[in-house]
Amino acid sequence: MNPFSNIWNHPKTSVTGLLIALVTIGGVLSQQGVTLGNAGSGTVVTLVSAIATALLGLLARDPESATSPVGSSAKLGAWALIALLLPLPFLGGCSGSTVAQDIVNWTPSLQSAVATVDSTAALLAPQDAPVFTAATIGFDAASNLLDTQAKAYLANPSATLLAQLQTQIVALQQQVNAALLQSAKIANPASQQHALSAIQAVATIVTALVALVQSVSTRAAVAQMAAESTVKMAAVRPYLNENHAAEIVAAHYSEPVEVARMQVAEAEVNEAQAGF
Repeated sequence: MNPFSNIWNHPKTSVTGLLIALVTIGGVLSQQGVTLGNAGSGTVVTLVSAIATALLGLLARDPESATSPVGSSAKLGAWALIALLLPLPFLGGCSGSTVAQDIVNWTPSLQSAVATVDSTAALLAPQDAPVFTAATIGFDAASNLLDTQAKAYLANPSATLLAQLQTQIVALQQQVNAALLQSAKIANPASQQHALSAIQAVATIVTALVALVQSVSTRAAVAQMAAESTVKMAAVRPYLNENHAAEIVAAHYSEPVEVARMQVAEAEVNEAQAGF
C-alpha cells in the first residue's frame, strides 16, 4: 500500500501514530539528557512531549472524529499551532514581580477552593467526615500564609522573600498531596468522590503556583524544593481529573480548555522531571 495515500485516507490513525511516536521519542531523549534547548522553565523536548500527550487526549475526546476525520485532524493542527504561539501564562520566563502578581491573582480562586473543602465534610458519610477534616485541616492557614508572602514579595522582590515563597508553596503542596492520599482511602464511593473533587481544585491551583515559583527559581533552589517534596506527584496523579484541572486553568486565564490542558500537562511534566 502507498504510505502517502494511506496517511491521506486515514488521517486520525496517522495523527495518533505520530503523536505516540513524539511522546515515545521525547521520553527516550529525556532519559538520555537531550533537551534541544530551553522552553520557558522546561525544555523543548518536554514541551513537545506534553503537547503531544495533550493532543492525544483531545483526539480521543473529539466527538466529530468518527464522522469528520479530516476536520478533526485540522482542529488538532490548529490547537497545536495555538499552543506554540500563545505564551503559557504560568510557564513562561517571568520576572519575580510578575510571578508574585500572578500568585496574588490566584488567591481568590485558592481561597474559594479551600472554602469548598471546609464545607465538604458536611456532604460526607458520618464515619468519613473526621478523616477528611483531619487531612485538610491545615489548608486555611497554609493558603493564607502563601497569600501574605506573595503580597510581600510583590511589594519588595528579594531573594529572602522568594525563599519564603519556595518553602511555603512546597509545604502547601505536601499538605494537599497527603490529603489526596488520605481521602483516596475513604471506602464510601460517594464520600470519596466528594472529597477528591474538593481537594482536586486546590491541587490544581497549587500545581500552577509551584510552576510559577519554579519559573523564577535557580536550579539549586528547585532541587531543594523537590527534596522537600516527599509525597510526589506520581503518587497522587491517579486521583486527579485532568479535565477538571484544565477547566480551572482555562477559567482563570480566560483561554480555551484545550490550551489549558496543554499547559497543565507541561507543568506536570516539568515538575515531575524536577523531582516533585
